[in-house]
Amino acid sequence: MTLLKNYINGQWIASSASEQLLVTNPATAETLAQVPLSPAAEVEQAVQAAAEAFVQWQRVPPTERIQFLFKLKGLLDNGIDDIAQTITLECGKTLKESTGELRRAIENVEVACGIPTLMQGRNLENISRGIDEFMFRQPLGVAAAIAPFNFPAMIPFWFLPYAIACGNTYLVKPSEKVPLTMQKIFALIDQLELPPGVINLVNGGKATVDALLDHPQIRAISFVGSTPVARYIYSRAAASGKRVQCQGGAKNPLIVLPDADMEMTTRIAADSAFGCAGQRCLAASLAITVGAASQTFTEAIAATASSRKVGNGLDPDVQMGPVITAESRQRIEGLIQQGIEDGAKAIVDGRNPKISGSEQGYFVGPTLLGDLEPDSAIANTEIFGPVLGLMAVETIDAAIALVNRSQWGNMACLFTSSGAAARKFRYEAEAGNIGINIGVAAPMAFFPFSGWKDSFLGDLHGQSDHAVEFFTQTKVVVERWPKEWSRRF
Repeated sequence: MTLLKNYINGQWIASSASEQLLVTNPATAETLAQVPLSPAAEVEQAVQAAAEAFVQWQRVPPTERIQFLFKLKGLLDNGIDDIAQTITLECGKTLKESTGELRRAIENVEVACGIPTLMQGRNLENISRGIDEFMFRQPLGVAAAIAPFNFPAMIPFWFLPYAIACGNTYLVKPSEKVPLTMQKIFALIDQLELPPGVINLVNGGKATVDALLDHPQIRAISFVGSTPVARYIYSRAAASGKRVQCQGGAKNPLIVLPDADMEMTTRIAADSAFGCAGQRCLAASLAITVGAASQTFTEAIAATASSRKVGNGLDPDVQMGPVITAESRQRIEGLIQQGIEDGAKAIVDGRNPKISGSEQGYFVGPTLLGDLEPDSAIANTEIFGPVLGLMAVETIDAAIALVNRSQWGNMACLFTSSGAAARKFRYEAEAGNIGINIGVAAPMAFFPFSGWKDSFLGDLHGQSDHAVEFFTQTKVVVERWPKEWSRRF
């Protein structure tokens, strides 16, 4: 069985870890590899390699640094089918979803290639007579990402390409549930001939994470995961004086008005709620119908959920794969049961689906729960599975009030043919990513991923100019050259 390695200082290194975890294919329950839970000493080794590399890397001109990213884009483009298959094997999503994920990763590499423009400062002559002022952006030093299981390729690339393009050095700690994707990607990074230590990979679990959070030479931490873990990461890293950006959980609502295009709305809502088996921070988990939309939408989404084909993501006909682990399946099914006991109606019950050829997989079928009460646990808990709850109100104001009372603020979407309703919603809805007739309002790489409330801890988000600001520090220079000095020359 393959025991995965760390990538430190430009070399693949076997871990000395005494503990390993099994990496499992969630569609079949088959073991794919073993991942080491690297000890703090190996984090130290990686940090020292990155710190030593930073001394010279920060001095490499930005126009030269991005040449490595241009080369990386080409390698990722050429390897997209192979990497996508690995994502599907260890994460469970369909090949189409895996390919789309990797495309999003590549888009961030493309945007980071604009660093010579994005990293520019500003200046002003004669702030006072004969005095000029300049602001420069300079890299921080060593930074690190703690990545989640649901997007093993894309989410590290919200951060990594911007960090190194800005002149920092970097560590990636992939999720121990899905470490194989980063093994593939780092095999490509190894071909870039970067200076050793610029980008490093350390596998591990909580002890490895704690070593990253506490290390005095790591200047910045990026994290995506659940809100409870985000709070832990944020508080512990901030206590060590680090910059921190933590994307947390979500409970994303869709509002459906009576004038919405119901065929389009149903298709988009189903893709949002059940795509990636509901395991994404932008998955729709609540549908709030307004007035006459209730009956029409409920009937349509129930038919769509019931007909969605569930199975092994390697099958090109499959529309939804498994959830990540047996424990996740048990937790999701338990929340469905709790919702029913609290009064919700199981319009479509996806528990215990029969998947021919994948009987051992961790499958939960699309589930639709109607008549949710706003104060119920199921209406306020992040399920992170293919479960869509339904609520009905009579006005758009009542729907927006439900959106805004939530502790979460990652995404909110509206389906309508009214421009006035859309403008009202996008102005009043308290969420960082807004969709109008869009079910997954995922910002392109040239916009920041803008979560609000308990869905984000920090000031600067991933991607785009926010990433550039996060990975740089500003230096202001106030400069005067007296005339008598200039006469000497």
